[in-house]
Amino acid sequence: MGATKRMAELVLQTFNLEGSSTIFTMVRFGHVLGSSGSVVPLFRKQIQSGGPVTLTHQDITRYFMTIPEAVGLVLQAGSMAKGGEVFVLDMGEPVRIYDLATKMIQLSGFRVKDSANPDGDIEITITALRPAEKIYEELIISGDVSSTNNPKIMKTDEACIHLSELKSCIRSIESAGEQEDIDAIRKLFQTYVEGYIPYKEIEDAMYKSRRNLV
Repeated sequence: MGATKRMAELVLQTFNLEGSSTIFTMVRFGHVLGSSGSVVPLFRKQIQSGGPVTLTHQDITRYFMTIPEAVGLVLQAGSMAKGGEVFVLDMGEPVRIYDLATKMIQLSGFRVKDSANPDGDIEITITALRPAEKIYEELIISGDVSSTNNPKIMKTDEACIHLSELKSCIRSIESAGEQEDIDAIRKLFQTYVEGYIPYKEIEDAMYKSRRNLV
């Protein structure tokens, strides 16, 4: 889960703590098939253009659900809300994106071009993970997960902060943004978003690991 998304959740959780006639609640779920942010339209366009179909990593996986499923479950989660809940939708089993690309190529009437089939029609090209992109998607960060009346909707108990602390955090982020101080923003997110590790630190750890193997 993205650090900025978790920060947005903290804002809503804090608003709920302060007491309001508005019910603030959050719903987490993965990718929605056919939506503007889905890989499916991109893959379809790449296949229609003759390829290649591009992936950032051979083993990257994501959760998927259809638009009707997502809309229905979000509405049901909203009807359960009493304020401050973080709902998590059951997305089923994660899908390996390489397998999805392969299946889409085959369903379009083409053959995958690779080392085992050099006479194929469309190649799947592996580029590289984008900064902070994860191989495996996480919908649960911390906290206890409990069931609801709907088996497809779960609830997670996430920690939150008080309004005064939130205001101080937001002011600091705004100030750092105005000064284009990226390091300061990263440190603020490390302080307030549990489990957040800046991509640079991940890169450094991977580099040290590779050096130790040499």
